[in-house]
Amino acid sequence: MSQGSSNWTTKVILVLASLVLVGVSIAPMIMSFTGNQGATSNTPGRTSNASASVDEKTKLQDEVRGYELVLQREPENQAALRGLLQARLKLLSIKEGDVKSVIEPLEKLAKLNPDDSKYAVLLAQAKQQMGDREGAAQALRSVLQTKPGDLDALRSMVALLLEQKRPQAAVGLLQDTLKTAAQANKIQPGSVDTVAVQLLLGNVHSSQKSYADALGAYDAAIKADKQDFRPVLAKAMLLKEQGKKDEAKPLFDNALSLAPAQYKDEITKQRDGSPTAAATPTPTTTPGN
Repeated sequence: MSQGSSNWTTKVILVLASLVLVGVSIAPMIMSFTGNQGATSNTPGRTSNASASVDEKTKLQDEVRGYELVLQREPENQAALRGLLQARLKLLSIKEGDVKSVIEPLEKLAKLNPDDSKYAVLLAQAKQQMGDREGAAQALRSVLQTKPGDLDALRSMVALLLEQKRPQAAVGLLQDTLKTAAQANKIQPGSVDTVAVQLLLGNVHSSQKSYADALGAYDAAIKADKQDFRPVLAKAMLLKEQGKKDEAKPLFDNALSLAPAQYKDEITKQRDGSPTAAATPTPTTTPGN
């Protein structure tokens, strides 16, 4: 995959992530557990920041020890497991500890909560970051076997396959999901978001410079739901990236008219900015890294 193509796909996924389509990496999911952006982000002054960081680190380490003591007595205490996981994730968010520390509580929580896929998906992402690709794949397959439309699991599996340089496997996974979507939605209405899956398929095609296939996927998503702004925006961004600004502009305008108010500023920024103006995302926010 070329660097330019990879950057383009990353940009599409990250923009869509900010517009309800969450990207794949452990960093955004940390916030879903911690509920904040870190205690030091709004503290003025370098000295104050350093002091707050030390205080936060000490507090979290004390919390970890407390939860570990509880779990020595009650290994399956889910409140303690969640507390331990949250504390260790917060430590990671302030660049303390390592990803390996969250594996054990995640494995236990995933086993104890087979119907709650977020633990298995986060476990897979943690294993992927540690280089355990097979372990990550097993965790994701366990989710997709019972929930083939689980978007977090699908995105994580696609990211894993692309990291393994298996784009056709990623395409096949998404196409199979779309083929069975109608039947799955009959059994459990809304279990497969076909528009989101088509968007993900389009992004995979874009990453491989298969632009006609990407546009086809976006068009299929637009046809599936003419009131959904996401595929309209994705198509507009791809056309703009290809230098087709005149074709992209009415699509951006259409996306603006369809999108809820909270997303309009980001769409306007994408419409009016230069195709190369966006900075390359860092590895901690890049899907699949």
